[in-house]
Amino acid sequence: MQAYMLRFPPSPLRMPNLSDPAAVDTTKVTINDLSTSIPCHERDDPERRLLRKIDLRMSILLILHTLNLIDRTNISNARLQGFEQDLHLHGQQYATALSVLFVGYIAMQVPGNLFLHWLERPSVIIPTCMITWGLISVLTGTTTNYTGVVVARFFLGFAEAPFFPGIIFLISKWYKRDEIALRITLVSCGSFLSSAFGSLFASAILHGMQDKLGQAAWRWLFYIEGGVTILVAICAMFVLPDFPHNTRWITPEERALAISRLAQDSYGNSDEFEKQTTLQGLRDALSDRKVWWFSIAAMFQIAGQSFFTYFPTLCATLGYDTTVTLLLCAPPWVFACIVAFALTWYSDMKQKRYKYFVVSNTLGALAFIISILTMNKTARYISLFLMAQVFAGYLVLLGWINNTFAREPAKRAVAIALMNSLGQIGNVIGSYVWPSNWGPTYRYSYVICIVALGVSTGMFGGMHLYFKRLNKQIERDELSVKDIKEVQDPIGFRYVV
Repeated sequence: MQAYMLRFPPSPLRMPNLSDPAAVDTTKVTINDLSTSIPCHERDDPERRLLRKIDLRMSILLILHTLNLIDRTNISNARLQGFEQDLHLHGQQYATALSVLFVGYIAMQVPGNLFLHWLERPSVIIPTCMITWGLISVLTGTTTNYTGVVVARFFLGFAEAPFFPGIIFLISKWYKRDEIALRITLVSCGSFLSSAFGSLFASAILHGMQDKLGQAAWRWLFYIEGGVTILVAICAMFVLPDFPHNTRWITPEERALAISRLAQDSYGNSDEFEKQTTLQGLRDALSDRKVWWFSIAAMFQIAGQSFFTYFPTLCATLGYDTTVTLLLCAPPWVFACIVAFALTWYSDMKQKRYKYFVVSNTLGALAFIISILTMNKTARYISLFLMAQVFAGYLVLLGWINNTFAREPAKRAVAIALMNSLGQIGNVIGSYVWPSNWGPTYRYSYVICIVALGVSTGMFGGMHLYFKRLNKQIERDELSVKDIKEVQDPIGFRYVV
C-alpha cells in the first residue's frame, strides 16, 4: 500500500526542531538554498555521492540481518545433529520451542519501534539488541532440558523483536519512494544468505566440532554463532547511521541535502519537520483500518511461508546425510536472492507492487502443489527453489507498506512494527504445521500453506482495489475543487497499487 506523489516544484522547507539552535538556523538556510536556488541537475552529483556514502554504511545491515536469521534458525540445523535427543524432547516440544520465540517477539516489536522513534539513535539501539540476543544464543548451548531451551528461546525473541522493524524504519528515513524497495531487498538478502551460507557454516561446525572439549557439535553451533554476533554488533555501533538530522559523520551540506531530497519526495511534510509525537503516531496507526488489514493479511502470508524454519527438514526428505542435506539448502536461497533483486528493482522502476507480489505467491503455490503430487527427488528439489522465492514477494510488500505511510514517520514506525509483530502470529501457527508424523511427504502442511497464501493474496488484492478506487476519487476531487486549499491530500497524491 504505497503512496505515490507526483513531482511538483518544491516549496521552501522548514527544518525539524533540532537540539542545537545554531545548527537549525544553518541547516535551514542550506536547505532552502538547495530547494530553490540550485537546479536539480546540479544536485545530481552531490546526491549520488551522498547515496554512495549512506549505501556503504547501510551495507552492514546485510551482515546484521544475516546473523539475526542465523541465530534464530540455528535450532533447525541443530535438530539434525542430536539436539532433540540430548534435550529429551518429544511430541510437540520441539514445535513449542520454535513458537515460544514469537511470544516475546510479538510483544516487543511495537514498543521497540516507538522507542527507536523517540530516542532517535538506531546506531546504539540496534547493536545493543544484537549483543543481547548473541549472549542468549550462546547460553542456549548450555541448556540441558526442555524448560531451559524454552526459556532461552522466549528471551531470544524478546531481544530480537526491535531489530527487523527497526532497520526497515531506519531505511525509510534515508531513502525515497523509488529507492526503498530495492534497499529493503539488499538488507533482507540476509534472510537468503542465512539460509544458504548459514547452512554451509552449520555443516562445517556440526561435522568438525563433535565432542570437542567434551561438548556436542550442536552446542558449539550456538557458542560460535552467538559469539560472532556479539563481535559484529560492537563494530556496528561505529558504522551505522542515526537519522539524517542527528547523524554525526555527515557534513552540514550532506545533512541538508538528505533532508531536502526526502522533503521533495513527500517524506518531509510538516509532520516530519514539526515532529509528530510518538504517542500521536501510535494513536494514528491503531485507528487506521489499513494498518490492521495489512497486519492480518501479513499473518496469513507469513503462515504460508512457515516452511522457512523447517527448510533443512524438507531438504532431508530427499534422503541424503546431514552434511549433504545442509549443502543442498544453499542453492534455492541463492536463487531466491536473485529473484528478489529482479522483482524489487522492477517494482521500484514501475512503481507497482501488487501484481509482482501475486506472481511470487503463484510460483510458491505451484511449488507446494509439486511437493504434494510427487516424491521424485528432482521435482521436489526444484520445488524448493520455487518455495524460497516466495520471500521476494514479501519484500515487495514491505516496500509497499513503507510508502503507504511515507508522510507520517511516527505512524510509519508503528505500522511497520505492528504488521511485522501480528504477522509473526503466522509463525507461531506455522511452527505446528510441520509435525514429524506428517513427513516425509508433508502433504497436509503444503495444503495449509497454499490456503494461507491464497487468503493473503486475496486480502492484499482487496486493498489493491480499494486504493484504485481512492485514487479515482482523489482525481475527481482535484478536478472539481474550486479552491486548492479545500483538497485534503497534497496535489498529485496517489496510492501506489
